[in-house]
Amino acid sequence: MIGSLIGMLALIAAVLPHWVVPMIYPPPPADQVIVDTGHRIKDRLIAHAKGIEYQAPKPEKSAGRSWSETASAAAISLGLLAILFAVLSLVFREEKLLAAVAGVLGAGAIAVEISFFIIYALIAIAILYVVASIIGLF
Repeated sequence: MIGSLIGMLALIAAVLPHWVVPMIYPPPPADQVIVDTGHRIKDRLIAHAKGIEYQAPKPEKSAGRSWSETASAAAISLGLLAILFAVLSLVFREEKLLAAVAGVLGAGAIAVEISFFIIYALIAIAILYVVASIIGLF
């Protein structure tokens, strides 16, 4: 029973931050990100032209990003803990249905975290492919 509750918490920690955190801490607008990137590129080119080494400013970690990272780590940790409780439930010959529920919830939370990582990686690959095809590499 405890494993099922922990598995449910893991699934909540895996799913909710991807919808709730951007509502509470919205990301900066795209035009601000583009302007900031342009300024960093300009500063890098000026430093290269002067022959000095470019010192990039340390990026500030936003509150939304830290909450998302914390929730991701919590989701994976709680998912593994739910799977552990499912295994212990089977070892101690408790009810198999609750053990299965705990295992599935834990594995589902881990799968959600991995799927978001894969989705972001596929989007990055698609963007790189489009940029490469525009400049004529493909």
